[in-house]
Amino acid sequence: MKIFRSLAEIKNIEKTAVALGNFDGIHKGHQVLINEAVRIAKEKNIKSAVFTFSNHPRNVLSGKNIVKNIIYEDEKIEILEKIGVDYLFNIDFDENIMRQQPEDFIDDMLVKAFNADTAICGFNFTYGFKAMGNSETLKASAEKKGFSVQVMAPVLESGTVVSSTLIRRKIEKGSFEEAEALLGRKYSIRGEVIYGNQIGRTIGFPTCNIVIDDAMVSPPNGVYVTRCSVDGKHYNSITNVGNKPTVGTYGKNIETNILGFNENIYGRKITVEFLKKTRDEKKFSGIEELKEQIKIDVEYAKAYHSAARQQA
Repeated sequence: MKIFRSLAEIKNIEKTAVALGNFDGIHKGHQVLINEAVRIAKEKNIKSAVFTFSNHPRNVLSGKNIVKNIIYEDEKIEILEKIGVDYLFNIDFDENIMRQQPEDFIDDMLVKAFNADTAICGFNFTYGFKAMGNSETLKASAEKKGFSVQVMAPVLESGTVVSSTLIRRKIEKGSFEEAEALLGRKYSIRGEVIYGNQIGRTIGFPTCNIVIDDAMVSPPNGVYVTRCSVDGKHYNSITNVGNKPTVGTYGKNIETNILGFNENIYGRKITVEFLKKTRDEKKFSGIEELKEQIKIDVEYAKAYHSAARQQA
């Protein structure tokens, strides 16, 4: 997949079937839309493409980080490559695009830059200054500009429209099974393993610590059954998200105990998949009470993973 990070990079490309949208979660609804672009491209023997923004327009407009990311950019790229997308137009939402008139979006981007044969968008797609353009105005303009438009209906899960906003709410509540049903994959967090306070190691439960990226949506404080990936290998694990109130005052972070794992992986990147919340984070009377609770948490995690393995 070829990635373009600015409009200036896009020159003289082949005809495309281009999926339009924020695609900030690549959830089930997004996947249906993107897969349709790939299908049309194969049918017409042209290139499949995805147009999205590298930053969220609402954050630019508000000047604040009010919309948290669900997936990392490298994760988004991995998913799009697996789907089979040829071109990714991953453009910054800036002042010029913010003030772009709807007709200019069509002329300068869809027609000139993306060389669109077909544009595929969701039922709620908007574009142009103050979101004045929508799927209906896009269809009306397309007839004059020589390309076609396909508007996709909403994708439902248990009777509810799949959306990134809903997925964020599920993650923030720790409802991972519901988030997975909407995403089409398990919710996960990635990060580089850093040095912590080493307390887990001294009490027999060493942990891999990663800092929560403030730009990403994160689960509520608590203890979770998880799966951890290290260099492409998967391990059963248990994870604490929180501030470690029993041992001091800390910022919110993620500590993962990889069951039966003893390697030194400081400085390496890991992915933690969240499966089930077991309890809220709490402050214990001291290290001994914390240690006893961790033993209970680990046994629960082992039983959960064992039952999941038998059901697989």
